[in-house]
Amino acid sequence: MNHRHVSDSDPVGWTALLCLGFFLLGLVRLTVPSIPYFDEVHYLPAARGWLESGAWLNREHPPLGKQIIAVSIAVFGDNPTGWRLPSLIFGTLTLYSAMRALWFASFSRFASIAYGILFATGFALFVHSRIAMLDIFMVGFFAFALWQCVAAMREPETGRKRLAAAGVALGLAMASKWNVVILAMIPGLAFLALRASAGRRRLLTSQRGLPVPGISLLEAAVWLGAVPLTVYSATYLPAFFAPEQPLEPGGFIALHRTILEMQSSVVTPHPYQSNWMDWVLNKRAIWYLYEAVDGAQRGVLLIGNPLTMLLGLPALAWSVWTGLTRQRWDALAVALMFAVSLGMWIVVNKPIQFYYHYFLPSAFLLAALALALAELKERGWKWPAFAVLGASVAVFVYFHPILSAAELPGKQSFTAWMWLEGWR
Repeated sequence: MNHRHVSDSDPVGWTALLCLGFFLLGLVRLTVPSIPYFDEVHYLPAARGWLESGAWLNREHPPLGKQIIAVSIAVFGDNPTGWRLPSLIFGTLTLYSAMRALWFASFSRFASIAYGILFATGFALFVHSRIAMLDIFMVGFFAFALWQCVAAMREPETGRKRLAAAGVALGLAMASKWNVVILAMIPGLAFLALRASAGRRRLLTSQRGLPVPGISLLEAAVWLGAVPLTVYSATYLPAFFAPEQPLEPGGFIALHRTILEMQSSVVTPHPYQSNWMDWVLNKRAIWYLYEAVDGAQRGVLLIGNPLTMLLGLPALAWSVWTGLTRQRWDALAVALMFAVSLGMWIVVNKPIQFYYHYFLPSAFLLAALALALAELKERGWKWPAFAVLGASVAVFVYFHPILSAAELPGKQSFTAWMWLEGWR
């Protein structure tokens, strides 16, 4: 493991403060628009179905995200606050967990704080923290799982409880949305690879060596394999009691075949569809909202921060190079997670894809950029590192009106932000 920054002081206080600021900013106009918009029109009826009669709707996605929204509606009412507050809470959890994961991976105070700034101002996290969609629950649970896994490696005395927490979170992430399924396998596979590389004669039962001393491969298989699958399956229990077409005993596997068929059956072209190359080059946006609503013209645009999405690409290349040549395992791990999370969309059988599928890959891209900026600062190039962070915040501030449904002067106001034709 790379302990090169272990002398840095833990920035947990700054992490909490940044997350608090993110949460408070997210509250501004959280209830605007006052009507459901974009995919809320699918997920809110599904949440109401669970709440009102146990009806099992929107079966093409796992149930947990909609169940979380249903609980919020029960507590805060069937109104915009009830719909969207869970997303903001999970968005804040995502930011905190991601920063803690990078701290434990790098022990770099600057990299951790820089990552928080880049992630918070990268557009995707902010937009998805203010809309009742499933992606933020998936990403939030997965970020928490990564935090626990990396912390278990750094603090093996807490390894058992951290791996158990990670296993639960991995199951909940998969139960929110399937996009994370391949990534959810990485912690267990990484444990296997690292323990096998130690050359222990008792591979399955030895508790010595990386990644978490004191935990055998067999025990890790329970926490990172059996527990996630058990937790994932448990979220479907209400489906067995649905008033119409309940899940039949023995039909769990067949249900997943049906979900796969539903996911691959949508082939009608969509004006906002895109592919992985569009995402990497930040070429194709999605208007979640652009209409006159609540007394004004308003918009919510999903696109990546045009500065950091592009600067992150050479940072990824640097992460691979420095990881292989200097054994910077933190940088190499970030690049690997980006490759896996993006590669899935290159090979998956899903004909119609959208920019929001880049949410997870872009999180790892920004982590690579944070590590690269920390390297620049460490080598004496402080001004470029701080300049990138300042510019990221400035670009976010400039785009904030069309990320947050602010009141716009008129119907053509969107043109001020349309730097590329594909963003229209």
